[in-house]
Amino acid sequence: MPSPADHNAVPASINAGTARAPVRVIAVASGKGGVGKTSVSVNLAMALVHAGQRTLLLDTDLGLANVDVMLGLSPRFTLADVFAGRCELQDTLLEGPRGLWVVPAASGKRHMTELLPQQHVGLVHAFCELDLPIDAMVVDNAAGIADSVLTFCQAAQDVIVVVCDEPASVTDAYALIKVLSRERGVNRVQVLCNQVNNAIEGKQLFEKLQRVSARFLDVTLHYLGSIPRDEWLRRAIQRQEAVVEAFPGCPSALAFRDIARRAASWQAPLGPRGGVEFFMERLVTQTGAANAAADPLRSAVA
Repeated sequence: MPSPADHNAVPASINAGTARAPVRVIAVASGKGGVGKTSVSVNLAMALVHAGQRTLLLDTDLGLANVDVMLGLSPRFTLADVFAGRCELQDTLLEGPRGLWVVPAASGKRHMTELLPQQHVGLVHAFCELDLPIDAMVVDNAAGIADSVLTFCQAAQDVIVVVCDEPASVTDAYALIKVLSRERGVNRVQVLCNQVNNAIEGKQLFEKLQRVSARFLDVTLHYLGSIPRDEWLRRAIQRQEAVVEAFPGCPSALAFRDIARRAASWQAPLGPRGGVEFFMERLVTQTGAANAAADPLRSAVA
């Protein structure tokens, strides 16, 4: 792992300037906080790296970010600096374990939670300007149904909603899925049950959420699997490491690896859904659709 002074060093291959394949963008969200969403994002990203996927982990919890903390990284710039005009988006890139790239957000910056909707869209479009040699991007969202969460989920090809076996978690997960479906046209959601005692409990938790969704929503829920309650995961968090790195043979690490392996078989995106899509130009190039407009982030911030 690079030293803190080197964390913002951008690998030379990023500026290669060659045509890039489409990027699989996975947004991780939850109805409420405290369900382990960021831990899921970090470990899924690292599991994708272990599976041979060149991966970027984007922290979009704009006011209470902690992806960099969970990985023991020391960023020089964050997304707050980008919106303030102090740096470009590329300047925020950190190189993490095994070549995982991380774009950190800021913590304790309340004004970052008050950005305008067009600024959220501007951030999405800014990724069209990055020539990153990556295969996948994992987006760690804030909890809840704020505009930023809805936009970043809408802009991804896949959405994972993390839920745990608590009444409030199930209720809020349903609320998030409802808003994503009715307001943003997200009609396919992967459900990941976290902190469960066993696989049976995880499946039962999914079925509970699926029953109420099938009754009231026009949305398809897929059971992604479950992450067991695991003391080794807690120890990895304390060590500021991904559990798939720190304790690769433990139950939770094996579960994350299995999910990352199965992610390759998910239905591939057919092309951009509209004006809000991460790495839109790569999808447009692949599908032969009309050229997409990619507004620079700076114009949205102004």
